[in-house]
Amino acid sequence: MREPGAGDRDRRPRGTLSAAGRGARVPGAHPHHRRRDRLARPGADLDQERPLRADRTSDDDADRTTHDDTDRANDDDIEDLLRRHAPQVLGALVRRYGHFDPAEDAVQEALIAAAAQWPEDGVPENPRGWLIRVASRRLTDRLRSDEARRRREETVAALTPADAFVAPPPGEGPTGQGGRAPSEDDTLTLLFLCCHPALTPAAQIALTLRAVGGLTTAEIARAHLVEEATMAQRISRAKRAVRGAEFRRPEPEDRDRRLAAVLQVLYLIFNEGYTATAGPDLHRTDLAREAIRLTRSVRRLLPHEGRVTGLLALMVLTEARTPARTGPDGELVPLDEQDRALWDRTAIAEGTALAEEALAQGPAGDYQLQAAIAALHDEAGRAEDTDWPQILALYELLVHRTPDPAAALGRAVAVAMVHGPRAGLVEVDALAGASGGHYRLDAVRAHLLERAGDRTAARTAYLAAADGTLSEPEARYLRARADRLAL
Repeated sequence: MREPGAGDRDRRPRGTLSAAGRGARVPGAHPHHRRRDRLARPGADLDQERPLRADRTSDDDADRTTHDDTDRANDDDIEDLLRRHAPQVLGALVRRYGHFDPAEDAVQEALIAAAAQWPEDGVPENPRGWLIRVASRRLTDRLRSDEARRRREETVAALTPADAFVAPPPGEGPTGQGGRAPSEDDTLTLLFLCCHPALTPAAQIALTLRAVGGLTTAEIARAHLVEEATMAQRISRAKRAVRGAEFRRPEPEDRDRRLAAVLQVLYLIFNEGYTATAGPDLHRTDLAREAIRLTRSVRRLLPHEGRVTGLLALMVLTEARTPARTGPDGELVPLDEQDRALWDRTAIAEGTALAEEALAQGPAGDYQLQAAIAALHDEAGRAEDTDWPQILALYELLVHRTPDPAAALGRAVAVAMVHGPRAGLVEVDALAGASGGHYRLDAVRAHLLERAGDRTAARTAYLAAADGTLSEPEARYLRARADRLAL
């Protein structure tokens, strides 16, 4: 993604994160990289954030498990441990043997063996090493072609220490690129591989969730509302597509573009988890949680990359509002009607600090600007206290950087909040062609028409928006708004 020049930095409104620094939140400014055929939700209408729960694994967690940890291990602990180590083990095998598809299968077999054995026998002192040894044996079994090759590979697998493949935790062994352990390098390299440009966005997401996120094919299929067999075929095609790709970091001249693809995939996963495209549930918390966990991992590897920090800030700030976003029966609660006492103030403090850090790390990019907008929303103790002029200034910068309908729609909402609903409607009408008749445009138009006092036109627009969404909670909310105007 192109970074703005110094001129863009000069246009940043003063006090952007002095305001954000007091604790704020994001309206629904969705990303504007490749669209997933969805517009950002307007913060003043349908709630636009993306939920996220903080990763249960802190940045400083060690890789080894102590005897006490072993004694206390339960099924949930083991599942988390396996999920955290899976991409490191897969990266080690791919780097060692160079065969992604069979390596991924071997790692899955090792994970299954661990899930069956560890609850009974206890977690080994070096769980990652155990997984690498077991997966290596499974992989060498798959790769042998004759007896001599079998003996040679089994000898190598038996004699090579696991930590020769993947370094021990920080401070306990040699380091890789930039002072990082090879295991950390492997995780990021694996992300780059899963987001290879030869893959479609849908395939990138599925492969990332499987290979790096550690989700099962069934879990990924449920999250995307498709049959498990369909998702298995999608993942298999993706693995075949990258079979010949080298397991290495992109060259410096290609890294910026490839990192943008990685971040886009993580953001798309988060968006789908925060507001499901279709189905009976508004949230798919497993996807949202996985996206934030993976983004935290990327930030550990690239702590000075402003785009990564900005994306994590945006996710954390968005997640802070999750407890207030639905009612007792799972119904959608729009931003201006949410009980802000339910917002997670700890997450807001973390997200605000990350947003400030992201803006200090370089020119303000898309994620940094959206995080700043999120912070300003979270700052307001009441909806009427929201600093809409500041938010509008940030949207001006965002639209200047990225001519995307999602950003433009968020700007239209901000215009309405600053200059009145009629001014916002002019902006919305100007977007009609670019949006392709997207239901979010109808939802924003309905909200602004209602604020302007045109109840009949607002009701028509609400019904049009309800007909255009596949999300059942959104459709119910929009129809309820329309029904209220019919009284």
